[in-house]
Amino acid sequence: MGDFFDLALTWDLLNRDFVQHAVIALALLGLLGGLLSPLIVARQMSFAVHGVSELSVTGAAAALLAGVSVNVGGVVGAVVAALTFGVLGNRARERDSVIGVVVAFGLGLGVLFLALYKDTSKGFAMLTGQVVSVGVGGLTAIAVTTVVVIAVLAVIYRPLLFSSVDPRVALAGGVPTRTLSVVFAVLMGLACAQGVQIIGALLVMSLLITPGAAAMRLSSNPTVVTGLAILFAQIAAIGGLVLSLAPGLPVSVFVTTISFVIYLICRFVANSRDRTRA
Repeated sequence: MGDFFDLALTWDLLNRDFVQHAVIALALLGLLGGLLSPLIVARQMSFAVHGVSELSVTGAAAALLAGVSVNVGGVVGAVVAALTFGVLGNRARERDSVIGVVVAFGLGLGVLFLALYKDTSKGFAMLTGQVVSVGVGGLTAIAVTTVVVIAVLAVIYRPLLFSSVDPRVALAGGVPTRTLSVVFAVLMGLACAQGVQIIGALLVMSLLITPGAAAMRLSSNPTVVTGLAILFAQIAAIGGLVLSLAPGLPVSVFVTTISFVIYLICRFVANSRDRTRA
């Protein structure tokens, strides 16, 4: 148990270049998660995040088989999936069924590609992430993605928030809800693709859903919710990495645990506040 609290070892590792790259990558991913997760939760697209992350693996597997960049393949797979969900699943009542149908087909292709590639360790790495293997190329990719997402959100945030909170009124008011759904789906796909490369397809939801869900338990103010979501995502991402260094355990274990604990605390605080008001 002492290895879990070996501060000297943790500090030594934090001074290594590959760990510093991982910290920056997780900080950027936490920023993406904090910005997008409240909108994902408000738009009831949590299942879509899972689907996009899984199909990002399919794209990456296809890239492995073709001998091209895994990162590019993951991004293409995620964006294609997100566009499909955005176009075919624009109506909330049919979104889950569309995602289920597409994900089942996409995962089947992913299994085929990995079987043809004949290296299952690569597939496992894409499911669990490779945060300590993030190099300059990986940092550049996630930095560019972050800049693109922030720039697009700055332009469309107000109508996107309106259509997320009250889509019927927004549509009646002339807001291009379908176009916004497609654009937001692409942004979500880009973030998911980077998340898959860093923490894996199985764990993307811990940074792209949980921070927003937790923050929305504490406030209904969009600005406050976004700020809290970014804070929660950063605590989970960077805190998870730091805690994983000394014991040498997968960072994803700690990221998901911290995210879950934050969510439970927020639920407890919100329930206690509601009881006090009652």
